[in-house]
Amino acid sequence: MKRQQVSPFSEENEIITHFADVIVPVPVPNLYTYRVPEKMEGSLKVGARVIVQFGQKKVLTAVVAKIHNHPPQAYQAKYILELLDEIPLITQKQIELFQWMAQYYMCHVGEVLNVALPSGLKISSESKIQLNPQGDWEGAALTEREMLVLGLLQEKESLSYQEISQELDIKNVYQLIKSLVTKELILVFEEVKEKYQPKVVKKIRLQRPYLDKPILEKLLKDLEKKPKQSDIVLSYLRHVPVFRDWTLNEMGIEKSFFTKNKNLSNSSLKTLMAGQILEEFEVIVSRFEEFEPEKHAQVQLSKLQQLAFNQIMDNFERNNIVLLHGVTGSGKTEIYIELIQKVLQSGSQVLFLLPEIALTTQIVARLKKFFGSSMGIYHSKFSDNERVEVWQGVVSGKYNFVVGVRSSIFLPFDNLGLLIVDEEHENSYKQHDPAPRYHARDMAAVIAKQQHCKVLLGSATPSIESFYHAQSGRYGLVRLTERYGNAQLPQIELADIRAERKAKTLKSHFTSKLLNAMHAALQKGEQVILFQNRRGYAPYISCRDCAWVSKCQNCDVSLTYHLHTHQLVCHYCGYQQETPKKCPACGSTRLETVGHGTEKLEDELKLLFPEASIQRMDLDTTRQKNAYQKIIQDFEEHKIDILIGTQMISKGLDFDNVSLVGIFDIDRMIHFPDFRSIERAFQIMTQVSGRAGRKDKVGKVIIQTNKTDQAVLGKVIQNDYLGIYEQEIEEREQFMYPPFNRIIRLIIKHPQQYITNQAADELAKNLREKLGWERILGPEAPVISRVRNLYLKNILVKIERQNINLSAVKNFIQEQIEEITTQKDYRKIRIVVDVDAV
Repeated sequence: MKRQQVSPFSEENEIITHFADVIVPVPVPNLYTYRVPEKMEGSLKVGARVIVQFGQKKVLTAVVAKIHNHPPQAYQAKYILELLDEIPLITQKQIELFQWMAQYYMCHVGEVLNVALPSGLKISSESKIQLNPQGDWEGAALTEREMLVLGLLQEKESLSYQEISQELDIKNVYQLIKSLVTKELILVFEEVKEKYQPKVVKKIRLQRPYLDKPILEKLLKDLEKKPKQSDIVLSYLRHVPVFRDWTLNEMGIEKSFFTKNKNLSNSSLKTLMAGQILEEFEVIVSRFEEFEPEKHAQVQLSKLQQLAFNQIMDNFERNNIVLLHGVTGSGKTEIYIELIQKVLQSGSQVLFLLPEIALTTQIVARLKKFFGSSMGIYHSKFSDNERVEVWQGVVSGKYNFVVGVRSSIFLPFDNLGLLIVDEEHENSYKQHDPAPRYHARDMAAVIAKQQHCKVLLGSATPSIESFYHAQSGRYGLVRLTERYGNAQLPQIELADIRAERKAKTLKSHFTSKLLNAMHAALQKGEQVILFQNRRGYAPYISCRDCAWVSKCQNCDVSLTYHLHTHQLVCHYCGYQQETPKKCPACGSTRLETVGHGTEKLEDELKLLFPEASIQRMDLDTTRQKNAYQKIIQDFEEHKIDILIGTQMISKGLDFDNVSLVGIFDIDRMIHFPDFRSIERAFQIMTQVSGRAGRKDKVGKVIIQTNKTDQAVLGKVIQNDYLGIYEQEIEEREQFMYPPFNRIIRLIIKHPQQYITNQAADELAKNLREKLGWERILGPEAPVISRVRNLYLKNILVKIERQNINLSAVKNFIQEQIEEITTQKDYRKIRIVVDVDAV
């Protein structure tokens, strides 16, 4: 039989080259195409992380968005360098979400990826050196240190800069390396490695032959003459009873059990391992403590809670999104738990969003009773490695329920059944920097549509936008108007600062009404919370003689005085300087602090209430990982009598023994120049007030103000949310603000003020030509008009929600921005786009 010859160019032998479009974590408009190496054919999948070279020197972690066989037309495709994931860590739904966010929030998909991925999932590169094979030692004039480096490289294949520094005991190695490179004796290269490292625990176990009972008994007899070794083996057997069950040996015991025990000899342990009696092995373990749920943990809903639960379920039949409007202390968390259990039992996933890390401490403790270690926790106080473990836990199915802050919306869920947004009105859900400047509550609605899941928004003071959507039927609405267990809402009183100043009853920043109430509460053994939304000791220091004020050298803002560090600090750029002993302008020593922050209140309270235990909770006292938890735990255990704090104390924390809440400096918030100032002032006062009184105690709230007849204060006293809503919604409609219009804020930045002004004026003029005068506000300088040595101007674009092509408007805005920034005079201009600005 004649064999048929096959041409090497026939279709049967043709190798199809594949290409991958990847998302690179840099602000470029398009996906970038790379060639798939033959060794990755079949193993490369959409959603996998890969290492790619981008530009001349950058090595980046990218994510595969699409695999195809079309080479790029505009450039020669480079090969993918390495595949990091056999099983993709990013889902197809996430990639679609990233692309949607980039389009909606007017940024690049790479910027979304950069924010979405925890740092531990991005590779890092480290500079290393190796010997140059063509290097000529003989003819080179070498210093002693250079000889040492070359000697080390003969022993080791490569060295990092840090290793050289340690070996030679010198801090700056760059000149040394530069000299060796110039002499062509070494080569510098980048070694790429993953940042994430699993937690490894070293363990000890018996070698397999000693699991045989006679052999083990003989060993124990032989070791009678070696008591130190005998102690180690007997100690092991007490904790791992292999005589009873030999399979227990597989798990072994942590090596630290022996090394940290002062009664056991480390050298004897090494001898037993060297003699192949004991062996050391490693296991990968979770970084999170394991918690079993309480066996009989059960939610007991009151009649009102059960009614609300039933109404939520009914509303979910008609609406994907439901707003739960429940007064502070009405027991929303119990309803959340009941819903979470129901969804998890159905086999779906749940994401529970909270606005602040401070809130996770108390709520997580309650949730662990019901869900134990099957619940993941995700927030920025966790280390990179811990966040990666939660991410991987969602991928593997270990965590079907996660509690987290706004960045949790990026977790790789693919079967969400319920997304809860607690305290949905909170501004903390908005990302301000860097791009994408998304709002987690709004993204919850997008994810609900994408994954066909339900969203529950919860708040005692819903945002005007959410309540409007509920009133208009777009969202379902359920209301809880009474506190749990018939607990009463607090009694709210106003303290007139001006009147007390005239009567000379004002002690520093405390009215007599507040001080008397604090004395009474402390005498009864009750606790007090004081709210002041300004950290530091004082907003600024000033000279009594010439009125000089301490100012930041980078920003158009005064420096905040911090007493405990004796520093003047800018809360915008972080600039710090020592507090001057005399006025830099006139030389006077008559410097004084003006205003008061949480630190000053703490200091004054220690003089006014010397017997009381006082603690401050603000950004300065909660920088460490477990600082929130420690303060909240101490307050719950009544180790703290008075807690002073910023907004973080206002959000959903429950303390049974708090009978009094004092609110400072509310006038500044009410009169802040922003269309949301009244709404926010009402929300913050109502939320802080909600910390007072629980169960059978009627709490008291005292609000200090210079103007007691302000309308918003009356609404707070009456707990009249509907009154505030009706007042605000009428003004919003009249002046074309959300929820009737969308707002896009354009922030123009440049180091020179006149260029900022010129570019802003030109951009506003170009926008008005097509969008009209009524849709463009500004340009105007913001309240702080210079930050980090950049002058700022704002332009507000108002876009109606109906009968307009939003994508076309955004494209036009983007074109105008590109038109400005490509002009020669404006190339250093930076324009930040904030869609749905808050």
